[in-house]
Amino acid sequence: MFYIKVKRIIDFFLALIGLIVLSPIIVLLIIAIKIDSKGPILFKQKRVGKNKEHFNILKFRTMRIDTPKDTPTHLLDNPDLYITRVGRFLRKTSLDELPQILNILVGQMAIIGPRPALWNQYDLIEERDKYGANDVLPGLTGWAQINGRDELPIDIKAKLDGEYIKRIGPLFDLKCFVGTFISVLKSDGVVEGGTGTRKYEQKESASK
Repeated sequence: MFYIKVKRIIDFFLALIGLIVLSPIIVLLIIAIKIDSKGPILFKQKRVGKNKEHFNILKFRTMRIDTPKDTPTHLLDNPDLYITRVGRFLRKTSLDELPQILNILVGQMAIIGPRPALWNQYDLIEERDKYGANDVLPGLTGWAQINGRDELPIDIKAKLDGEYIKRIGPLFDLKCFVGTFISVLKSDGVVEGGTGTRKYEQKESASK
């Protein structure tokens, strides 16, 4: 419980520093999005937060404005038809998540934690209830994100989120943080239009 309180303070100051340091990149991405396609710069979507309270997550818009609302990418018939050119780069590099720094600053998210489910992803929400993963702030990245991301089936993703709850602490958060950079550089687990496409193999490190 003490670490949870300290974690919130650390998240706030790291997010503030990140916003300042990354501001030049953010400005360039804003310009690229506006040039590439019509529509707003930011994309808002209702997600499930701590204690299953809803909030609007912020992302850089990566899809056309005629994309079906509140439909996960993997449920679209042909997601490639909707993703913009800049959007494809943003999603591959995870730079579309940068606006969530604002969600962290206002206390709706943490840097590390279970990724917030869509409000209508009832199967994932229900599975996370088994592990208490809905009782903490959702994260910009997390343990499931660096162990499969889009490739994970719902039950495995929820199980990994539950494992994070059991092991939550400064060292494990640092491990997730470093692991995120490695996963982004390798584009691990990014599967447009698919989820649960890889059979998850339990790593020895995940059980230690």
